[in-house]
Amino acid sequence: MPGQDPPRECDVVVVGAGIVGLAAARELALRHDGLRVVVLERESRIAAHQSGRTSGVIHAGIYYRPGSLKARLCVAGARELYSYCEEHGIRTERNGKVIVAIVEDELDRLDELQRRGRENGVSGLRRIGPDDLREIEPHASGIAALHSPETGVVDFNRVAASFGADLAERHGQVVTGCTVSSLTPGAGSLTVEHTGGTTSARAVIACAGAWSDRIAVACGAPAEPRILPFRGAYLRLAPGRRELVRANIYPVPDPELPFLGMHLTRRIDGEVLLGPSALLVGARDAYRLERISPRDLADTLMWPGTWRLLREHWHTAVGELRPAASRKAFIGELRRFVPELRAADVLDGPVGVRAQAVARDGSLVDDFVVHRTERAVHVRNAPSPAATSSLALARLIADEAEGFLWQGAG
Repeated sequence: MPGQDPPRECDVVVVGAGIVGLAAARELALRHDGLRVVVLERESRIAAHQSGRTSGVIHAGIYYRPGSLKARLCVAGARELYSYCEEHGIRTERNGKVIVAIVEDELDRLDELQRRGRENGVSGLRRIGPDDLREIEPHASGIAALHSPETGVVDFNRVAASFGADLAERHGQVVTGCTVSSLTPGAGSLTVEHTGGTTSARAVIACAGAWSDRIAVACGAPAEPRILPFRGAYLRLAPGRRELVRANIYPVPDPELPFLGMHLTRRIDGEVLLGPSALLVGARDAYRLERISPRDLADTLMWPGTWRLLREHWHTAVGELRPAASRKAFIGELRRFVPELRAADVLDGPVGVRAQAVARDGSLVDDFVVHRTERAVHVRNAPSPAATSSLALARLIADEAEGFLWQGAG
C-alpha cells in the first residue's frame, strides 16, 4: 500500500496489481503457508488500468475457440467467480445477454457461436427469434439472437480489492507507487529492480498488462507478441432512459477479430454503458486521446505486425474512426440494435485502453499467452475474459511459477 517499502528479500514478486496479478499472488499464498509474496504496482492504486475500467461483464464462454485457454478458463472461471463472490458478500447479477443478428449475413456466424458455446459447456444457451428477443429486451430489434442466461455483471474493482484482502490475510503485501525497471537472474534468485530499490525473489510473475511485452523481452522471452494500445471510449445512458436496456445487448462479432463489437451493458450499479469504440492510439495509457508517449508510439510504428494488421484490416480500421470521432456515428451504430436510442439519451462515459497482443505477421492474438524465462512467468496476453477467468487463470500461472520456487531445493 502507499507509504510501504518493498522488502529486500521474498519468495515471490508479482509485477502488477491488476486482477490477474492479485489472483495469482493470492493463489500462491493460499497454497503455501508462510510463503512471502509481494505485489509491486506502478500506479497509486490497484486495478488502475484494464481490470478497473471494464463494463463488469462476467462472460459465459460463448465466443472462444473450443479447446483454447480462453474457452476452458472462462467457463471454469465464471463458475468459480460466482461462488467466490457469494462467499465474500460481493454482489453479482446473472442478468443474461442477447447476441443479436440484424441481417441475414450474420446468421451463419450466430450458428457458429452457438456451436462454440455448446462445445465449451455454456449452460442455458439457446437460439431465439424476434418475439422472444423483445420479451427479454423490449427495446431491442433483430431477426434472431442467442440468449445466454449465465452471463452476468459484477464490480471487478471490488473483486480485485477482495483478492488483495485475501493476500493480506496470508501475510502477503501489495506495494503501490513502485515501478519495476528490470529483472536480473542470479544464483537461485531474481533481482527485481524498482523505484523502491531492489528485491531478491525465488520467482517472479509478471502481470504487467500493457507493459508486459517489455518486461518479458528484457528477460529473454520472444519478441512477439507486441502490445498495441487500443483506446475504448464509452457513452452512458442518461438516468431517465436506462429502461432501454435491461441487461446486455451484443452484436454478432467479426470472427476474424478478437473484439466483441460495440454493445449495451447494464452494470451492477444500474448504470448503462454504450460502446466501446476501438481506436489505435499513441500511448499505452492514452485515457486522454491527445496523450502520446514517444516510446510507445515508436514501439507501435516499428513493429512489422502493426503495418500488416492495418493492411489486412484497413476497412475495419477506417470504420472504427467514425464512432471514435463522431457521437452521431457512435449512436448510429448502436441504434441498429435499439432503434429508440437518440443523441439526447446519452452522456459521456468512462475510457479504457485495451492491451492487444499482435504477432509479427499482423495477426491479432486471440488467446491467453504465458511465457517462461529464467525463474519468471510472463503473462503476455490477458484481455477479456481475463477478469472473468481470473481464479482459473491464477491456478495456471501458479502451477508455472511453483517449479521455480523449489528449483535447486534439497
